Amino acid sequence: MTTRTTTSSYLTKAHQLREDFPILGRQVHGKPLVYLDNAATTQKPASVIGAIGRYYESANANVHRGVHALSQEATELYEGARAKLRDFIGAASEQEIIFVRGATEALNLIAFAYGRSVLKPGREVLITAMEHHSNIVPWQMVCQQTGATLRVAPIDDRGQLIWPEFQKLITDKTAIVAATHVSNALGTINPVAEMAALAHRHGAVMIVDGAQAVSHMPVNVAEIGCDFYAFSGHKMFGPMGVGVLYGRKALLETMPPWQGGGDMIRSVTFEKTTYNDLPYKFEAGTPDVAGAVGLGAAVDYLRAADMTWIEQYEHELLAYGESLLSKVPGLKLIGQTERRAAVLSFVFDDIHPHDAGTVLDTLGVAVRTGHHCAQPVMDRFDVPATIRASLAFYNTPSDLDALASGLGQVIKMFRG
Repeated sequence: MTTRTTTSSYLTKAHQLREDFPILGRQVHGKPLVYLDNAATTQKPASVIGAIGRYYESANANVHRGVHALSQEATELYEGARAKLRDFIGAASEQEIIFVRGATEALNLIAFAYGRSVLKPGREVLITAMEHHSNIVPWQMVCQQTGATLRVAPIDDRGQLIWPEFQKLITDKTAIVAATHVSNALGTINPVAEMAALAHRHGAVMIVDGAQAVSHMPVNVAEIGCDFYAFSGHKMFGPMGVGVLYGRKALLETMPPWQGGGDMIRSVTFEKTTYNDLPYKFEAGTPDVAGAVGLGAAVDYLRAADMTWIEQYEHELLAYGESLLSKVPGLKLIGQTERRAAVLSFVFDDIHPHDAGTVLDTLGVAVRTGHHCAQPVMDRFDVPATIRASLAFYNTPSDLDALASGLGQVIKMFRG
């Protein structure tokens, strides 16, 4: 990262946006908070916090079924958030936007409502070796139930999908391809549009786990060409406990409901139930209306900030972080692909990640240590865990300077 970039309008805007996040002004252990755990969850701007509070203060009611004013206002807010999310990811219709608890629930919904209906002995599901557990375990479960086979496309020493091997693994037996857009453990950006095109040539559907992508780059599901796309609100500056499943309408209409209850029905007798139209067929029970409102406010915030600017600024920030970490004695970066989002994952040969993370915490620097719900990735690189510093647009070069300085303290403590 050059001096010109660090003093440019990029950095000026980052400092301005940082002021919108109240928590970033606090101290931890008497030190200014340096928050570098954005892949686990992002912090929330005041506009999101305020939108949730205003909903509970002035419009709290159950949606869809009430004729009174509060219910109608709550419904307008809830469905308004759905419309914002449709536009945000380029979906064709609001019927293709299903509110869920997060990417994990979305992927389970696809696995059990779609996967269980199409998989059988002789059919295959193809995933990659860099997947989060949420895009591994549901497919293992459904394959065990249906007799289908789970295949795994390998990654190379840089953490990049080995494309020729991926191509070989897609055959006419492949019913489902499920891949992360951005690896939470490595930051690798997968070529999901090319993967979708290849999947479709073999008659397979393409499912994308976008939990780590939607806060870092523009996402358009039509341009990707995927059939399903899943993401979580709390990783895109919205509240916890809410997320989105995008599904192509023609596929969603063929799928049976995943859960039964209120709002997902049209009529019920003891003999037969008729299900509701999309998207409500997959939204059983009282939804997280406040969560949806908060997520809609997060979309407003991100669009105002400009996703293209976010992607470009974070690319510069990542390069600066790599340059700093490359100078730390005995530090090894895990995952060094050319196309990578804002993740710095690294290890020391002689210092355990948990020990390093604990020392950094005493200095106010928040990083994540562990396997990051991606144990097969750790196995691939023969490490038990990594230290992960994950960035957002409100981070600045000074945050990375604090990380590098803190790592110096870690080395001093454990190496004398």
